[in-house]
Amino acid sequence: MTTLLDLKSSVLRQVQRSQSLRSRREPPPTASSPLPHCPDPLPRRVSGESGEFFQRMNAILQKQENMTRAAQAECQRGACTVPPPQEQMDQAFIPDRISRTELDLLYEEAVYTVVNRVGVPSAEHVKSDDELFAYLLKVFDIGEEEHDIILQKVQESKRASFSLRISVLKAKNLMAKDANGYSDPYCMLGILVGQGPRDPEEKKERKFSFRKRREKLEKRSSTKEVLPASCIQVTEVKPETLNPVWDEHFVFEIDDVHNDLLHLDIWDHDDDVSVAEACKKLNEVSGLRGMGRYFKQIAKSVRANGSASASSEENADDFLGCINIPLNEIPVGGYDTWFKLEPRSSTSKVQGECHLIMKLFTNQRDTTLSKKDTNISIHKKIFSQIVEYEHANVKREPYNWNGQVSPPAWTVLTHHAVQTDLSPLQQAIIRWQCYSSHHRNQRVCYSLLLRLLRTIDAEWDPPAVRGDLERQLSDSFRLYTEHCLGLMKNMRQVFPCTSAAAITRYELMLRGVGYMQNMRAFKTVCPLRNELHLDITTAVKKGTAEWYESLVVRYKPEDGSLEDQLKKLVQVIDAVCADLHRAQNIYNALFNSAVKVDYFSISLRQLEKLVADDVNVAMERVSGTLEQESFRLTQTMGETIFELFMSLKILKGFRDVLPLKDTKMLALTGYHNWFKSSIHKWLQIVHDRSCDRILQAVETDKLNALQSAKHSSSAVEVTACFSQVREIWLQLAWPDSAGAFIFVTRLTDNFCSEAVCYSEMITRKIERNQQGQDHKSFTVQLCIALNNMEHVRIFLGHLPRDLDWQGVEQAMEESCGLEGKEQVYKALNGQLFNVDLDLQREVKRLITHLTDKMMPELRRYIQHISLSPDSINNEDAVCPLMKYLQDTMAILTERLVKENLARVLQSMWELLLRMILDAVSENRGVQVEFYNRFQYTVETLVQFFYAEGEGLTLEDMKSGEYKALDEELKLNKCSSFELIEQYYLEKISLQKTLKHTRFGRISVKCYYDAPEQRLTVEILHAADIIALDANGLSDPFVIVELCPHHLFPLAKSQRTQVKLKTLHPVFDELFYFHVSPEQYRHRYACLTFTVMDYDWLSTNDFAGEAVAPLSDFCWPGRPNASPAGKSVQPVILHLSRSKPSEKPIMRMLDARIGDREAQEFVRRLKEIEKSMEEE
Repeated sequence: MTTLLDLKSSVLRQVQRSQSLRSRREPPPTASSPLPHCPDPLPRRVSGESGEFFQRMNAILQKQENMTRAAQAECQRGACTVPPPQEQMDQAFIPDRISRTELDLLYEEAVYTVVNRVGVPSAEHVKSDDELFAYLLKVFDIGEEEHDIILQKVQESKRASFSLRISVLKAKNLMAKDANGYSDPYCMLGILVGQGPRDPEEKKERKFSFRKRREKLEKRSSTKEVLPASCIQVTEVKPETLNPVWDEHFVFEIDDVHNDLLHLDIWDHDDDVSVAEACKKLNEVSGLRGMGRYFKQIAKSVRANGSASASSEENADDFLGCINIPLNEIPVGGYDTWFKLEPRSSTSKVQGECHLIMKLFTNQRDTTLSKKDTNISIHKKIFSQIVEYEHANVKREPYNWNGQVSPPAWTVLTHHAVQTDLSPLQQAIIRWQCYSSHHRNQRVCYSLLLRLLRTIDAEWDPPAVRGDLERQLSDSFRLYTEHCLGLMKNMRQVFPCTSAAAITRYELMLRGVGYMQNMRAFKTVCPLRNELHLDITTAVKKGTAEWYESLVVRYKPEDGSLEDQLKKLVQVIDAVCADLHRAQNIYNALFNSAVKVDYFSISLRQLEKLVADDVNVAMERVSGTLEQESFRLTQTMGETIFELFMSLKILKGFRDVLPLKDTKMLALTGYHNWFKSSIHKWLQIVHDRSCDRILQAVETDKLNALQSAKHSSSAVEVTACFSQVREIWLQLAWPDSAGAFIFVTRLTDNFCSEAVCYSEMITRKIERNQQGQDHKSFTVQLCIALNNMEHVRIFLGHLPRDLDWQGVEQAMEESCGLEGKEQVYKALNGQLFNVDLDLQREVKRLITHLTDKMMPELRRYIQHISLSPDSINNEDAVCPLMKYLQDTMAILTERLVKENLARVLQSMWELLLRMILDAVSENRGVQVEFYNRFQYTVETLVQFFYAEGEGLTLEDMKSGEYKALDEELKLNKCSSFELIEQYYLEKISLQKTLKHTRFGRISVKCYYDAPEQRLTVEILHAADIIALDANGLSDPFVIVELCPHHLFPLAKSQRTQVKLKTLHPVFDELFYFHVSPEQYRHRYACLTFTVMDYDWLSTNDFAGEAVAPLSDFCWPGRPNASPAGKSVQPVILHLSRSKPSEKPIMRMLDARIGDREAQEFVRRLKEIEKSMEEE
């Protein structure tokens, strides 16, 4: 209820202002009396200030659209060759500087690796030692002399000892040897010493098997030379399968890596004690070495099985195939492939493949570093040194280096990793450590780091990462994460949206961080960092706060005057909005997809809070200043406040993309309350500038119709001004229903007063221009002025829709109930109703100027009709008038819009009716032909203005003055008796409408004796007669007579006795009148009862009269006309005292001087009127 009362009081001032427009309707102001609400244009200077004002307003209103367009342009960024900004390096990171001594030791390790290379190099590897040495000289910055010394040292050192690691994984499509259609396969493998081919022909012919035929063995010179294997290993037996899976791993020491050969047999296990079991026993006894002395015995056992009887052959293991791989054919990186099984001879039938993984590595290195450091540490240092050198020599986009190194570098690193037996996981971890550490000092492409992380994740094997390697991996993850969090904090500077390259890098970085937090390796080595998204959120918040502080430092919104402070705040908020656009359109998608963090929501909440705190403080200062009586809000200050409000509205609009539950507690929820007082003053500035603009529009308007329109430039300018103000309000989008009601009321009042101001100014312009103009030019300009007003009026008619009155009503109904809704409806529609009346007033004022111009001509044509002799027919008499009207109508139809044309035609019609009525009134008592001519004139004019339905409606024309004129013409064509009869008909009609008059009443009883044709009138009594004597009483008596007299020439008037000193006389007197049926059948036949006050010394005074039609008593079938008429109830007639001279019939009769009956009738009525005047 309190809210509603506050609204009523706040709106009352607006309504009073709008009501003040109504009070100015009469009399209409003249050009010399300017309206109080619209300053006179003469002393006021209008410059281009108002136009510039609205241009600035348009710019403010378009700010959001421009921001959106700029944000979209940033989103559509194309390829960018400009390098991204320099990424902030980790200040705490100090790269390790390797000493010269350590570099020399690393160089020795690299040279040792080159000298002891084994394996078949790939196409990417460098085969030339000289080329590799030349490359290493540059990497380690070694001179030729130092190189020679180190090379000689390496050559004199012990050669590296190699081992072969082999994994027997599985086989497929083996031949079935058992009756059940399967086999029970197992593998026997070993190293054949010195079996490498000497030439290509020998390579083609070699076929090996652990079961050698006797004749081949006997060719050897001694047993020691022909031992076929230095090591034999056997896999498990996989029963009943042709696709066995073993997944077993073995290591063989190599004597001659260049000539030894790996041999593998696959057998079908058949007997209880087979070669497989024998080999297992031998291995258990002798281990992996020293098995040569027993190999002959195994071979003999195998051969014996081969020459046994058929029954023993059934229990022998069946051969399924073999594989022979010379060690010098193994690639540097080893084998990981399927090998096709080979037969022992051309007659053997085998099928299938076996999947093997093989890799050569050194088991002993004679270098200084290898004796005191781990292989992992050594490889990491060599890798780091090479990475530093390689990156330093990247010429094109070094920031986007993908980590690819030159062939010499790749050759050295590959051989060292192979020789030191580094697993793929270890190599991946070392590469990650080196590149991520290097990235903290010299940025690389984030796709490289992401690829390295994926490699670690793919190779991850927790038991293989323990001790120092686990700790180092954990440190590298931690340092890289902290480095990325630091970049996220400064992302606006490091990864700006204006750089496509920077955004691409940022996306890859986020994807890397997001991938890292889900890695098995990360969760294993960094178990306490399981909520990385919280660290990212913290970094985003901290970065946002620091960025906002940098804005404050940049714009300094606390310096300067209050207006300067607000302008700087606008700049700050605009920068915040632009940043949120980037957050919404670009950054948020990156964060959501990569790290599942809602970057936009975090930034919006924090920036809203920071902005709200600063703006709240500033607006408190503004409110305090506005409350000072001496302070007047300047236009520039008002513009700044409005721009600040709009910037805050844009900022608040970002919350639309947030979930509803997240928007209620945001800092800018009630920001509009900070602007209530200032917006009121701001609207006054808008109103003043609008008035200036309207005044300028009127002054510059030449009143020439625009192309394809019937109004001029000022009307367009006024509605354009209104549209801009309306757009200002719509952009304000005031959320509070009560405040919206007050502001809408204020705006509506401003629109209304400005529209009235415009209409009055355009009217005065027409009035000033009419001097010295011909009739047609004046008419054209006046038509344009009328159309201008109608153009503005139509715009105002759309205010309920444009300002969303219905929405305001609904909001007020929700907050204040039905009474609040009714208050809005009355206030707003009342304003619109009042302004419509005011505009109609100005329209009528202009139309009056038009009709005044036409009046002399119209009067001349009416006089021509009036004075035309009877010899001229009616059509010829009316012709000049109609010709003039047709010419005028042609101009009006062409120049006026439909609504104004109807108004002008209505005014012309009313003017013609008045002129004809005046002409008829001035010529009473003339020949009937005179009235017939004007009757014809009126009928012709009706058809003209009706224009076959295109003009005025018959209903509008045949009302008001038309009825009076039509009645005047009809009555003037009547005889005196007919006029008198009409007079009594009117009195009978009036009598029926009288109820409870102040002149009293009379009670009578009338009944008719038809056989006797006698009417009996019984006057019973009267009541509440007016006092006409000095004593406050009267001496009443009643005169009763039959009227009109020409219908009852023989009837005499009769009177009652005088009742002294009473206002309620009782008469109880009977009177008889002879009335024939021919007489009472007339509608105008009546009894008149005239109550008079008797005076002894002067004429009697008229107290009142009443009439009763004879048809009520005498007509057959009436109760009064029956024999029982004496018993009917009395009739109460109310008295009246109207002046006869006020009736048109009296004036017509009075004008008929030569008519004795008319003059006698008028004389009697004048006597009654004279007695009334004497009272």
